[in-house]
Amino acid sequence: MFRHFTGNQSVMMIGLDFGSTTSRAMIASAHLERNPMTERMELGEPELIYRSDAILTPFENGELCTETINTCLEQWLEESGIDCDQLFSGGVIITGLAAEKQNAQAIARSVREKVNQAIVATADDPCMESWLAFMGNSLELSRATPEIPFINLDIGGGTTNPALGIDGNITESGCYYIGARHFQFEPGTYRLLEVSNHGQQLLVQLGLQLTIGEECSQNSIDKIVSFYVQGLEAMVTGDHSWFDQSDGQQLCQVAFQPNAQALQQAAITFSGGVGELLYQYTATGKLPDTTAFGDLGIDLCKAIANSKTLCRSLSQYIPEYKGRATVYGLALHSAELSGNTLFMPKPEQLPVNDLPIVARLALNADGNRIKRAIELARKTHNGGCIRITLKDDNYPGFKELKSFGEKLAETIELSGFPSELPLLLLVPKDFGKVIGSYASRWGKLPVNLMAVDEVPDRKAGFVSLGKVKNFVIPVYFYGMH
Repeated sequence: MFRHFTGNQSVMMIGLDFGSTTSRAMIASAHLERNPMTERMELGEPELIYRSDAILTPFENGELCTETINTCLEQWLEESGIDCDQLFSGGVIITGLAAEKQNAQAIARSVREKVNQAIVATADDPCMESWLAFMGNSLELSRATPEIPFINLDIGGGTTNPALGIDGNITESGCYYIGARHFQFEPGTYRLLEVSNHGQQLLVQLGLQLTIGEECSQNSIDKIVSFYVQGLEAMVTGDHSWFDQSDGQQLCQVAFQPNAQALQQAAITFSGGVGELLYQYTATGKLPDTTAFGDLGIDLCKAIANSKTLCRSLSQYIPEYKGRATVYGLALHSAELSGNTLFMPKPEQLPVNDLPIVARLALNADGNRIKRAIELARKTHNGGCIRITLKDDNYPGFKELKSFGEKLAETIELSGFPSELPLLLLVPKDFGKVIGSYASRWGKLPVNLMAVDEVPDRKAGFVSLGKVKNFVIPVYFYGMH
């Protein structure tokens, strides 16, 4: 059982981002500390320990190349001088076109196992990518000007991931198949080498016929890029009808539909490979030569720079990392920190991964709702998670906590819940130990119950817990929606 946080302690965090075009790693250090205003555990001002050079994401025979990825990972760790056992939190994510490869999920899991079981690992989680990109690119700007909404457009090789945030809090996210690498060329030319499935669909809709191995006309390139820019402008203006039309429908993976008033007032920031190019172009007026990266990134960057709608904030609000967002978001913001009044009878079982969030229960939930939640958790393979919610964020009274805990204990006992299957309660305030104690009948029930407190709510489908550090646990959410 955990008792008290014992003061500042330094921890290491890692981010590994494998995108459609490039991959990179970042390792940072920060102190665990309690915010005197919110009373929540937080990571203090991070110090960058290591940032790798970007490499081309390795593909072989149409799939991600496991051997090359492992070699890169070993090289990054060796260059950083960090031992995997030192890592407290972080994440690995495979995004865009790379996430569509058949072996993407297996590689994400493999990398997590090699680096540290206590990090989140996911492929093709578009809203999580949007969330991470905003946190890594626009968080500080958003907090510095809390009255202004910010839209971050994370434009990579395969997708554009928009997110809207106000005062650092993300309220809406989405994902669209707008990216630089749906059409690949011989670098320095427009000789077409490869077209993605989404690119093929776009060619049909635009009535274009391009042939692999042949030079594409400037007119064809302009039509493709112009169509992408129209889609980006529709995102930031809230023109949902554009994506409802047949031409725009195939671009939408997760719809981005924020409040119209927020869109009108919003500043726009950019991240991803195209975002990096855009800030470079704004600062210097220079770009690499035609298709220097073998895709449409440079053309897309120029077209965005010519859009008054998209560039209305480009020179006024410049992110600290100038577009290099996802890997920063992974390292610095992939985990929430628990409080330290936890109910955790068996901390040696940590980390636990991939628990589905089966229900959200208020403390006054009736017996039937609690029963359904326990039945859903019982049917899972890895265990399940129940999110406890509070009305108006008000701190509950002792009788309310006791009543809920006792109802939960009765339901667990009657259900015959498997004794080894993890059952996690996520608690918004510092009453995790109280809830866990009543729900387990002070440890007498044969149930593997955990209660982790002071964890902010996220719209997610799954949660994982990392290992304990100084009575604090990193908590990871994914399957964002």
